Amino acid sequence: MVRRFLCTILCLALFAAANVTAFAEDLPDAAAVSSNDAVNDAVGLAAPSALLMDFSTGKILYEKNSHERRPCASITKVMTLCLVFEAMEAGQFDCDTVVTASPIAAAQDGSDIWLVEGEQMCVNDLLKAVVIVSANDAAVALAELVSGTQEAFVAKMNEKAKQLGMNDTEFKNCNGLDEDGHLTSAHDVALMSRELMRHEKIFDYTCVWLDYIRDGATQLVNTNRLVKSYDGITGLKTGTTSLAGACISATAQRGGMSLIAVVLGDKTTDERFSDAAKLLDYGFAGFCAVEPEIPQTLPESAPVKNGMEQSVPLHFEPDGTFLLKNGEQDTVECELRIAEETAAPVEAGQKLGSVIYKSGSEVLGEFPVTAERGVEKINFHDVFAALFRAFVSPQDKR
Repeated sequence: MVRRFLCTILCLALFAAANVTAFAEDLPDAAAVSSNDAVNDAVGLAAPSALLMDFSTGKILYEKNSHERRPCASITKVMTLCLVFEAMEAGQFDCDTVVTASPIAAAQDGSDIWLVEGEQMCVNDLLKAVVIVSANDAAVALAELVSGTQEAFVAKMNEKAKQLGMNDTEFKNCNGLDEDGHLTSAHDVALMSRELMRHEKIFDYTCVWLDYIRDGATQLVNTNRLVKSYDGITGLKTGTTSLAGACISATAQRGGMSLIAVVLGDKTTDERFSDAAKLLDYGFAGFCAVEPEIPQTLPESAPVKNGMEQSVPLHFEPDGTFLLKNGEQDTVECELRIAEETAAPVEAGQKLGSVIYKSGSEVLGEFPVTAERGVEKINFHDVFAALFRAFVSPQDKR
């Protein structure tokens, strides 16, 4: 009996050891935990999906489940606005163009400005309604203006999404009402937000807290509370539905740096604005924009072979800024690459070299060095004419 008891104890011990080992193998190795997870803990977001992007460079500063496909509610209108501004810039219509509300536009649910079938409103007021109060009926009216029907417009939305690399996205409507298969991601929202920001006129609307349409009869109050509470806020779009939760694409600018903070799926609007502010704070506190300096070793001109001139003046003008972590501003170095000699003819604006900026092993940017003016190829007729003019010109008498 004692032997049986000892065997039982030994079996139990071996079983327990095996389970402890198996459990330990399921635990993540501390070294395998990504640095991004540590960032997530530091920022402390409530949202299940989020992303922070630098507008100038497109660099991602923070992400949390950023490719998770989710509904995004009225943030859908960011893409709608992209196509509307593209059409305006192409000359299809302007802000004073009058739009007649269709029965489809007037029948939209959710947030709206109560358009009545046949009612006429200018594009400028419809844009106010879409951006400031997220009016679904105004969004459809603009979509029909651009493409004739909402269906044709949505096809353009999906085409534009592919062009921007929004591989997580499929649009089913132009206003963001919940619909099966209408999905995107925090990553893709940042991409289309960045595209919309290239149309600078959008900020004439996104920064407005209070406005009116219908000759003052209809008041518009911005759904983005950060417009009144966050230093440097520039927009961009909120969205809320039962499936999407509370969402926002918030943009802000400080110290030469412009950021895009995307938050999807928060439970409340308070969480949405809090999370967006946390993301923006993280970006502004941790990073800085640095303007590239002109290298002191850059020559004034470059030699030209077989040209009417032996050299050509150089032009160098770096465009944009670099994004660095705070404290790394002094790590920027530049590498100059100029051709030893360029054969004529040389055209004005022709690239003759480049300046590459680096921080450690990271390439921050590369900018071209160009010819300031053109240099013709040498020919004997011009040379002879020049020598003849020099020979027959009056000599300086002293």
